[in-house]
Amino acid sequence: MKYTKHQAKEYARDNMKGIWAAALNPFNADMSLDQAGLRSNIRHWIDDLDIQGLFIAGKQGEFFSMSLAERKRNFEIAVEECAGKAGVIVSVSDQNMNTALELAHHAQNCGADYVVLHAPVLSFVHDRSEVLYQYYKTFCDQLDIGIAMWSHPDSGYLMHPGECARIAELPNIVAIKYSVPREMYVQLHQMIGDKIQVSTSLEDDWLDNIEQLGWQLYLCSSPPYQLQTINDQRMNEYTRLAFAGKFDQARKVRDSLNPVREAMKRTRPPGKPTAFGKYWQELLGQVGGHVRAPMLGLNDAEKTIIRDGLDQCGLKL
Repeated sequence: MKYTKHQAKEYARDNMKGIWAAALNPFNADMSLDQAGLRSNIRHWIDDLDIQGLFIAGKQGEFFSMSLAERKRNFEIAVEECAGKAGVIVSVSDQNMNTALELAHHAQNCGADYVVLHAPVLSFVHDRSEVLYQYYKTFCDQLDIGIAMWSHPDSGYLMHPGECARIAELPNIVAIKYSVPREMYVQLHQMIGDKIQVSTSLEDDWLDNIEQLGWQLYLCSSPPYQLQTINDQRMNEYTRLAFAGKFDQARKVRDSLNPVREAMKRTRPPGKPTAFGKYWQELLGQVGGHVRAPMLGLNDAEKTIIRDGLDQCGLKL
């Protein structure tokens, strides 16, 4: 550990900055984890694209289809490849609380910088505030590592800003990935100031959130390595301009990526977001690989449409 429990908030304020990307996990044809491919992607993201941190084994990484041993190995590979060059936050999310705690202890012991824990599915529970507080408090009591909350619609509800603000008082809660409507994360930001890092994964809002809310952290999804290549780093460019207060210039660079964003939205087949992301990666020269059930793969016609969309969007390979 690079900090103590009671230093976690300060450490995250000083070190959890810039663009952090959520990693897709490449799987081989036999559906085993492609460890060499993952290492290759991480090296590209850090060394070539200058990504400041990685979100490992989250929904993008298909954690729900992985064994406990695979998830632990996923953590270890990221820590090994990122050591000294980029931050690592690992998802320990699981509906089984003991599993999540086991993963969190492994993350702490193997050298991850932070863990992220999504709000659990709470069947039949309508008054959730105390349940959620005690849930996160249990992890804070048992761990020293910094913990990020994560609220998204897949839990069947959204954590209210007031609930998040209360949990943010716990000593080693350092951030929240708040996948909610903008008015909700703005409200939370206004309630807690810089007590913890507030972020959302929507790249479309990243520049506005730097300018209007003073945000330092993009946490996180796949755009940092799907909108960018070694020869075309406009997301990095508009982020640097925005951090320097040059918002008009930043907006021009950001808007120049609209053809790429539109091509990705237009060519993404319904119900196949993960397979689309992996194939787009492959077209950019990264390791994409297969998806695991229950995620659906692409057919040849869909691949042709995606390939044509990339060819026409103006992204420099």
